Amino acid sequence: MRAYDEFTFNSSLQQTMNTLLINIFFSLLIFVAAYRWILRPVLPQLKPSVVLIPILLLHSMRHLGLMFLTTGVTSSAMPKQFAVPAAAGDFLSAVLAFMAACLIQRKSAWAIPMTWLFSIVGIADFAMAVVLSRLYSAADFMGGAYWIPSFWVPMLIVGHIIVITVLRQMKRDGVNFSA
Repeated sequence: MRAYDEFTFNSSLQQTMNTLLINIFFSLLIFVAAYRWILRPVLPQLKPSVVLIPILLLHSMRHLGLMFLTTGVTSSAMPKQFAVPAAAGDFLSAVLAFMAACLIQRKSAWAIPMTWLFSIVGIADFAMAVVLSRLYSAADFMGGAYWIPSFWVPMLIVGHIIVITVLRQMKRDGVNFSA
């Protein structure tokens, strides 16, 4: 009986991981399609602030990554080696994103450097979370936080692509936010 239970448990974990990867893949596919079909064709005609501020405000919601530390949302067995750095990285990214949005809104000379800083930190956080998630099998303990990697992360990755595209376009065109 023990061998059967262990097999069933391991199969369940494998199925969870495969389901998560499928959800991530299809969410990423949908968000990339939305960018390519809807935003990218009109991107050159839009003011950078009109594109960047909504994306930065969405990234400001990364404070929700703190739920990786919340037992009841995630399993009490959630590996702290994943949960703590993922939550801290998400929170830092949220703060930097909100600061960048505020600086763009104020047309500050610091808007572009802060937006680059946010992008670098935010992408590094995602990369670190992926590595730590794999190392510590965090997907097996996501519980109610499952929607973060399956929905939010793909959307926010595409957001980073758009932010970097706009920043590079601004540099190429010699555009800044200063009044």
